[in-house]
Amino acid sequence: MKILITGGAGFVGSRLAFAFRRENPSHTVVLLDNLKRRGSELNLPLFKHLGIEFFHGDIRNANDLEDLRGEFDVFIEASAEPSVHAGMDSSPHYVLQTNLTGTLNCLEFARRRADNFLFLSTSRVYSIAPLRNINLIDGPTRFEIANTQSTPGITAKGISEDFPTNLPRSLYGATKLASELIIQEYVNAYGLRAIINRCGVLAGPGQFGRVDQGVFTLWVAYHYFKRPLRYTGFGGRGKQVRDLLHPLDLFTLLKQQLLDINSYSGQVFNVGGGREVSVSLLELTSLCQQLVGNQTPIAEEAESPAVDIPLYISDCSRASHAFDWFPKHSLRVIIGDTIQWIRENEQQLKYIFA
Repeated sequence: MKILITGGAGFVGSRLAFAFRRENPSHTVVLLDNLKRRGSELNLPLFKHLGIEFFHGDIRNANDLEDLRGEFDVFIEASAEPSVHAGMDSSPHYVLQTNLTGTLNCLEFARRRADNFLFLSTSRVYSIAPLRNINLIDGPTRFEIANTQSTPGITAKGISEDFPTNLPRSLYGATKLASELIIQEYVNAYGLRAIINRCGVLAGPGQFGRVDQGVFTLWVAYHYFKRPLRYTGFGGRGKQVRDLLHPLDLFTLLKQQLLDINSYSGQVFNVGGGREVSVSLLELTSLCQQLVGNQTPIAEEAESPAVDIPLYISDCSRASHAFDWFPKHSLRVIIGDTIQWIRENEQQLKYIFA
């Protein structure tokens, strides 16, 4: 099998590449990435060691894709400007060009030169106002979903694909939602075989986390290197909640989807760890103190950024039923794997995190 992954030097793209290659060394794995993300260059020696082909290119430039040789069995579009804050206080040009124009370039390539197209979208396509208006219970260590809700698409399991997307959702979310709609048009007009996965928070070893994207890995790293942190928003108490997903659980799902892509082409699936693999920042602090063995000062800032939300938990019932898929990596495993990665690469990672 010949696999192309755009955004291939990033966290998710690189982990998928390693997984495909290690599962079957006969797979040809080709990666394209512009290396904009800090730390992504550290993956290049690993690609070479594993026989993974890497091309320095940018999906905003259609010619960079056209320079790739041959046709592909699978095209995984994992590239993105992933920050929900992108363009909020500066020009939106990069996020629009990468997440929208870039997707169009990828689709045109896939239409002619790829058999199957898997698109990694985001939970951020869901509208901010309804997410902020979810009825919540203020628990001892986290916000919890209340039993009574007035918005469709939310239950005790979390947020499903029926949750509203029709109100503002950030420039980042808007570009990914627009890309989803265009993908469905390509499926209808050209017969492209494609599946859209709305990913929650992916976390684990290999992620060069930042405050605006990858904060859970950053939380672990800052405990390891004893750097100060901050609870930001919703009272500054660290009770906001997200569900986490290990990249290897995503890999398992993508393989299942490829086995029956004809039956589900054009469909959208929420993909995340669900209620069982969810955590608040406050709970994560306690876990990091246990597993890392360090404490670090944590400041409190009560005011919430305009695009932040108090809770997001993926209801993955649709993906579970369609593909008999359930996440296998627990929260402790995700955090433990991250700590081990930092410990094994401490000198390299110091200049990024410390």
